Amino acid sequence: MGDTAGEPKPKNLKEMCFKAVRKHFDALGTEGVIGLPTPLITDLMPYLTICQLDEIQPVLNQKGISTYPGWIGILRDMCGPKRFSLQIIDLKTEDEAKHEVMRMLFTCVFYGFMNPYIRKNSYLNSPSFLWAAAKCVSEFLLEPGISNCLQPLTAGQRPLLNLFEKRMTRLGISQALDLSNKKSQVALYVFHRLVDHGVANKLFIHNNCPIVLAWLLHGRGSQYEHPELMNLMHTRKGSCKSQDAPARTNGASRSISPAGRTLETLDDEAKPCKYPRTSFVLTEKEEESGTTNFDLDPQVLCQTFAPCDAPPAGACLRGQIECLEFSNCRPEAFGVLNCVLPTFFCLRSLILHSFSTFKDSDVFALARALKQLSESPSSSLTDLSISPLPYTKLLEVLLNANPKLKSLHVESHSVVPWRLVTEPDLSGTNDLLLEKLTVKVTELLTDLQLFMSVLRCSPHLTTLHLAGLRLPTSSSLSPLLSTLSESNRCLKSLHLEDMKLSDCLPEIVRLLKNCNLEELRLKDCRLLEQWSDKEASLRQLVSALKEVPSLHTLSLAQNRLAKKVCVLAELFSGPSPSSVKRLDISSNFIRPAELLELAETLRTHRLPHKLILDLRKNPGDRDPDTWETALKTLRPFCRLLVEDWVSTNTMADHISNM
Repeated sequence: MGDTAGEPKPKNLKEMCFKAVRKHFDALGTEGVIGLPTPLITDLMPYLTICQLDEIQPVLNQKGISTYPGWIGILRDMCGPKRFSLQIIDLKTEDEAKHEVMRMLFTCVFYGFMNPYIRKNSYLNSPSFLWAAAKCVSEFLLEPGISNCLQPLTAGQRPLLNLFEKRMTRLGISQALDLSNKKSQVALYVFHRLVDHGVANKLFIHNNCPIVLAWLLHGRGSQYEHPELMNLMHTRKGSCKSQDAPARTNGASRSISPAGRTLETLDDEAKPCKYPRTSFVLTEKEEESGTTNFDLDPQVLCQTFAPCDAPPAGACLRGQIECLEFSNCRPEAFGVLNCVLPTFFCLRSLILHSFSTFKDSDVFALARALKQLSESPSSSLTDLSISPLPYTKLLEVLLNANPKLKSLHVESHSVVPWRLVTEPDLSGTNDLLLEKLTVKVTELLTDLQLFMSVLRCSPHLTTLHLAGLRLPTSSSLSPLLSTLSESNRCLKSLHLEDMKLSDCLPEIVRLLKNCNLEELRLKDCRLLEQWSDKEASLRQLVSALKEVPSLHTLSLAQNRLAKKVCVLAELFSGPSPSSVKRLDISSNFIRPAELLELAETLRTHRLPHKLILDLRKNPGDRDPDTWETALKTLRPFCRLLVEDWVSTNTMADHISNM
């Protein structure tokens, strides 16, 4: 699409004409395209460039024509046949498909990262594409290490920066941000524009420097002032003065930001002065070291990069951070965060991830900070995610620290049995506000009573995901399922993974009767392992599933269904077929003959809606012809998720069949 390198020759006259339209689109204009018959317009869409499709979309929509086929065609070209079906399965509208195209390309094009698709379509390296993409995406990554890409935003690409202010709600901060490096000054200014002037209120931080974290959060939701940062900002105050810089007068006014920060402002009568935008003269010593002193005050940064003819402005207020995510939170930065949290009243979501397991002391310090925050009526924090914890019992500590949490996600990595802690338990808590809970554990033994206690205290729970629970050989997870039936009647989504449920069929059936589930995922739960009559037991489960009219998503992935998979066709049989619209039977060692039997049975039932069917990681290569016949039979009434399977890969084969 566009100016392509090594583009294949047109296959026929129609394709030749479509490529000619793309090449001469500017001369033809939008009017020349929309005058074509609708079928021809639909066929033309995959040949148009991204910018052309974006330009023509509003006019086509007015005529009642969707550009969905065009965006899907671009995604097919970008992803290749193997990833394509997985990429588009949840893209139901033209806007969703368009957003996915722009999201996948925007950051790469902006920073000059090359991939085969960008290399093949040179038109992407143009201001028009960046402008079109920036109108769609809402996330921007700050990479100060590639300063030559950020610098134009302060000069010729100012309109693009203005658009970023209005569009970018999520901002990523790379490891390269360094407050001692002059090259970071442009990045700090862009950050200031997007967060303090713009709408960005979500931060995704890759940077582990505690001083950088302190600068990012200073005055943007918390009253905490990091001593080292304050000292750094004080010693640098005035270090960037030039003969063009305005002097602060005795009449300078002062303003209070929403976070309680005191900010100096220029006197209303101060005359606008010229500031250098992107060019700075460094001394030889600064050039050699790559570092220099520059003012870290966002107000000064804003003036430094302001247009020469900008009118005098008051103090720049600080934006508020509502969502904060750390990709690799280390102890030093963790310490700063714990100091910030008690007064971080505007924070709604906190996500903490570390490549190494958090220490007990780190988690207890976090719990103390969370408790201080939760005790304030101004606290907004409702979503917390932290991983990995040293042991699962700390889940209880975090819930005690902030009973106001509505969403909690924790992962625990431990190779020893659970450890007891002396912190308060949940026995005195009658009603948590939890609506979503995800707990993934890696440990030899699980404290089942802990999970049951949390569930009993969570009557508002709508989404539950548990993975990796391990019990002694003689124990069962039946009490956990019974607790769900009794205490969590509001449950809509249940995902149980990597646990043994083969002895829990009666409890599963009872749960299905007591809850209005919309999504049920039983992945790698060894369902058939202990059933004496596997087919009859599976049929009993299917009958119970059919009685849940709200159920639209069902996953039985990795449960060794194999020859018994045909029983699932009964979901859609009889006068009251199941409402399931998405069925995942991946990794079940379903061979071609078994899939063909399922396909032919489903065809006789005449499904009331098109079924999304996930067949990945099943050995279709055992008999490719039969497998392809089965897929061909399914396609009229199913959207299929498939991928290549290589049975000669004995380890993968073993895992699927074990």
